[in-house]
Amino acid sequence: MRYARLMTIAILSAVVFAGCASASAGWTYAPASTAPRPSSVASVGPGGSSSPNLVTISALGFKYEQATATAPAGKTFQVAFENKDAGVPHNISLHQGGATGAELFKGTIFNGIATRTYDVPALDAGTYAFVCTVHPTMVGTLTVQ
Repeated sequence: MRYARLMTIAILSAVVFAGCASASAGWTYAPASTAPRPSSVASVGPGGSSSPNLVTISALGFKYEQATATAPAGKTFQVAFENKDAGVPHNISLHQGGATGAELFKGTIFNGIATRTYDVPALDAGTYAFVCTVHPTMVGTLTVQ
């Protein structure tokens, strides 16, 4: 009888171990979805925020919820970045031209759910990419005008 109990425990342990060994890593640092992004826009000034120098951007589901944003040229501005992905690190970095261009600004990486406000130095008029340093497939376009 004792032998039967020990065998039962050994078999159950082996089954549990095998199930755990084949489990996937889950969400940890998964690439961003290739699904199309929403067409919402983060804006500055009237209708967009209470401050003419505040850009609001958020991340959810390993992508930015705003595909584009606008900021003032030749003036310092702030980016209020809301990370809505619980326990997932994100940030915003600004790159010259496209996502692989020279990095001009890098905001602090932090886990969600949280919001950080970044102080961004003045930029010349033009088009810049905003990119997540941790998940470089998360990309949006910042128009500075």
